[in-house]
Amino acid sequence: MKIRVERDGLADAVAWVARSLPSRPPVPVLGGILLDASNSDALTISGFDYEVSATVGVAATVADGGRTLVSGRLLADITKALPAQPVEIMVDGARVSITCGSAKFSLPTMPVEDYPQLPAMPPHAGELPGEVFGLAVSQVAVAAGKDDTLPMLTGVRLEINGDKLTLVATDRFRLAMREFEWKPAPSMTETGEVAVLVPARTLAEAAKALGTAGKTVEIAHGDGLIGLSGSGRRTTSRLLDTEFPRYRQLLPSEQTAAAIIDVAPLVEAIKRVSLVAERGTQVRLEFSESGLKLSAGGDDEGSAEEELGVEYTGEPVTIAFNPTFLQEGLGALHADRAELSFTTPSRPALIKPVDDEGNVVPGYLHLLMPVRLPG
Repeated sequence: MKIRVERDGLADAVAWVARSLPSRPPVPVLGGILLDASNSDALTISGFDYEVSATVGVAATVADGGRTLVSGRLLADITKALPAQPVEIMVDGARVSITCGSAKFSLPTMPVEDYPQLPAMPPHAGELPGEVFGLAVSQVAVAAGKDDTLPMLTGVRLEINGDKLTLVATDRFRLAMREFEWKPAPSMTETGEVAVLVPARTLAEAAKALGTAGKTVEIAHGDGLIGLSGSGRRTTSRLLDTEFPRYRQLLPSEQTAAAIIDVAPLVEAIKRVSLVAERGTQVRLEFSESGLKLSAGGDDEGSAEEELGVEYTGEPVTIAFNPTFLQEGLGALHADRAELSFTTPSRPALIKPVDDEGNVVPGYLHLLMPVRLPG
């Protein structure tokens, strides 16, 4: 194999594929990146560990076609450090040479014949704008759990119902849900409602790469796989074979109080008062018609208070939250103003984005469990 490729395109493609590789592969070849120059005008770069696959093509001048397998992490480090000049890649026996300007690397290859066959993309399910997909996933994935002993909480539930797509994630302490319209494939309009559970980390990584303004993201699923493609990149992932919690029963059907507040000042105030909260245990929020008072700490440690103006309706309420979860929930809104609504201090609160006219923007909500108040 002998090819010539632009450095920036190569480095971006290798970095994206390398992110999907396992940090500790069970067998060495699963930590490799496959370089395939079988096409006369492109280099296909792929990675696969039996769970997640990633494939991207970059334009290349192919003098001699072929395939080779090299260490993914090492290739990513090398291509990122190369100077801004064309890169020549050549395979000679059991080694591959990478030349860029005055820099030259020689790497051992791995046995291509031991590499698993890349999975085919499952059947096409529909498509949507890249910026909508990217934003929606970022808003929801923040609430997904990270405890692998509870796999049902480490995924994002993707529900398809006609032209409506719903994403949901929860770690038991918070829940995020985003609903929006998309363009389903004709076959999906006949299938009825479909729900799958996608690993949150995989979905979030794909959203960063595919969620580009002006581009389209295609979603595919079937045979226990989900496929995502766009901007010349595609990825597949095994679905989580477990039952997602029945989350809709957690959503409050009514509220007794609500506050509309500017997000940025609230986030900064939470950061300040939580400096005295031991390990970020809790920040207390006291809402009334006169405003909002935030406080943290106590007599045996440092304490802090700060007051903010809010638009508040309802009876006065004092409620406490984990400050990190509260900040992340407010940040996920991607809005300048937010509505915080409550029932009681022991029941979940809802956080929703608000527009410039003070109206709640439909389609997204973030549910946050409060922390028990002392006494």
